[in-house]
Amino acid sequence: MWENLLKAYLARAIRKGRLTVTFADGTTESYGTGVDGPEVAVKINDPALARKMISDIELGFSEAYMDGRLEIENEDIYGIVVLAMLNLRSEGAHRGTVHKLVAGSRKLLRRMAQFNPVGKAQENVAHHYDLSGELYDLFLDEDRQYSCGYWPRLDMTLEEAQEAKKQHIAGKLLLKPGMRVLDIGCGWGGMALTLAKDYGVQVVGVTLSKEQHGIAVKRAKDAGLEGQVEFRLQDYRHVEETFDRIVSVGMFEHVGVPHYREYFRHVKKLLAPDGVALIHTIGRSDPPGTTAAFITKYIFPGGYVPALSEASAAIEKERLVTTDVEVWRLHYAETLKHWYDRFMENVDKAEALYDAQFVRMWRLYLIACEMTFRMNDQVVFQFQLARDQEAVPLTRDYLYTPDRPDVLKAPLEETGRSDSAPVRAAE
Repeated sequence: MWENLLKAYLARAIRKGRLTVTFADGTTESYGTGVDGPEVAVKINDPALARKMISDIELGFSEAYMDGRLEIENEDIYGIVVLAMLNLRSEGAHRGTVHKLVAGSRKLLRRMAQFNPVGKAQENVAHHYDLSGELYDLFLDEDRQYSCGYWPRLDMTLEEAQEAKKQHIAGKLLLKPGMRVLDIGCGWGGMALTLAKDYGVQVVGVTLSKEQHGIAVKRAKDAGLEGQVEFRLQDYRHVEETFDRIVSVGMFEHVGVPHYREYFRHVKKLLAPDGVALIHTIGRSDPPGTTAAFITKYIFPGGYVPALSEASAAIEKERLVTTDVEVWRLHYAETLKHWYDRFMENVDKAEALYDAQFVRMWRLYLIACEMTFRMNDQVVFQFQLARDQEAVPLTRDYLYTPDRPDVLKAPLEETGRSDSAPVRAAE
C-alpha cells in the first residue's frame, strides 16, 4: 500500500526533469517530463522506506541516503537536490494531506523546537561545533571563518573572500583604536583577532563551544594578543559590561524565534549610548517558515533562519535604531561551493575521522545549503544597529573611500555554479 501511495505522490509531484526509481521489488518507474530540470536515478533498497517517505519525503530521503537504504546513481547529489527543489518545494508540487499535516505540525511546534534557554543552547552548539577540529580544517579557510564570505569577484580565493567579509564588517563598525568590542558567538576567534590586530581595539569574544573556545584562546596566545583579546566560554546573556561596538556573525541563526527580543534586549543593554552593533545572519526573503527536519535533527538542532519581518519586529520592539540593512544574495552559495569542493578533496580524511554515513550526511548538508541559496530565496542579512540615530554617517560613502581595498568596489557577478550541469538545467 505504502509503495503505491509513494508512486502516486511522485507521479503528481515530479513535473520538471525526470526521476527514475528502482523500487525494492526490482520494478522501475520514471516520473517527470525530462525537460526543464536534471534527470536523476535512485534505487530503493528497503521496502519499508516508502512509508517513511510518505510521512516526510525530505527527512525520509535524507536518512535513507545517509544509511545506504537509498542509492543515488553516480552519486549525483546536486541533481537530486535540484530536482527536489524544482518540484517538491514548488507551488505545483500538489502535496497530499499527509504532507500538509506534517508541515502544519512543524509550524505549531516550531516555538518549542527553538526554545533555547542557556543550558539547552550550549547542548545545541556542542552538537555541531564541538565536532573534531580536524573536520573543519578539511574545508574552511585558514582563519576558520564558518560563515558567509564576501565575493565582490568570483575569481577570489576562499581566503580572500573571508578576509573581504571581515574588512567589510569592520568598516560598518566604524572602529577606533582603544574601543571595546564584544563578539557574540566568536567561533574560533578569527573576527576578534582580526579586529584587534588590524584596528587596535580591545575585544571580548564569547562562545558556548568548548572546542572553539580552546582553539581561540590558543590562537590569541600564539598571536601575542592575550592582553588585547579575551575569549570566554560564556552565554552572551551572562555578559555584564558595556561595549563601544558589538559584532555577531553567524550566531543569530541559533537564537530561536522565542528569544529574539531577549537577544536584542541584551544587545541594547550591552551597547554604549553612542555605540554601533553589526549583526550578520542567514535569512529568508520569503515569509516566516520552519527549519527542514534533516537540518534540525542532524545538523543544527534549535536553529532557524529568520525572515526579515521577524528580526525587524524584535529590533523595533527593543527600541534599537536600524541604521542600515544590507542583503547578500549569492555570496553564501559561492562560499558553500568552495567548502564542498575542499571537503571532497579531503573526503577520505573525513571518512577516517568519522565514517561513510557521516560523509554522506555532510555532503548532503553542504549541497542542500548551497542550492537553497541559489534556488530558494535564502540570503544573508547584515543589520547595523545603534541606540542613537546619529551614531553612524548619513550615507554609506564611508564604506567605499579610496583607502578601502579595491576588491570592495567590483560588482558581484551573480552566476550559478559553473561546473555543475544540474544547476545550469535549473536556471
